[in-house]
Amino acid sequence: MPTVTKARVKVTGRVQGVFFRQSTRDKARGLDLGGWVRNTDDGAVELEVWGPTDRVDELITWCHSGPPSARVTAVEVEWREDAEGPCEERPHFEITN
Repeated sequence: MPTVTKARVKVTGRVQGVFFRQSTRDKARGLDLGGWVRNTDDGAVELEVWGPTDRVDELITWCHSGPPSARVTAVEVEWREDAEGPCEERPHFEITN
C-alpha cells in the first residue's frame, strides 16, 4: 500500500479568473486524489490534497505552472501530519468557497 501524504498548498500570482480551481480539480481527480481547492481573499488559490505521495507531488509540481492562462509567482507547501483524509471508497476532490 502506498504511503499517504497530505499537504496544504497556497499558489500566488495571476491565479484567479483563469480557471485555476477547475483545472486543479480536474488534475487531482485524474490522479485519484482527495481534497479541495478555493480562492482566497488575497487573490491566491489554496488547496488541501491527500493521497499517494507520488501523486500529491505530481499535483504540486503541476501547480507551479497551472493552466495556460495562469502566471504563478509562488507555491507554498505545508506538509500535514494528519495524512488521513475523509474515509471514502473513492477519493473526492472539490471546489469550495
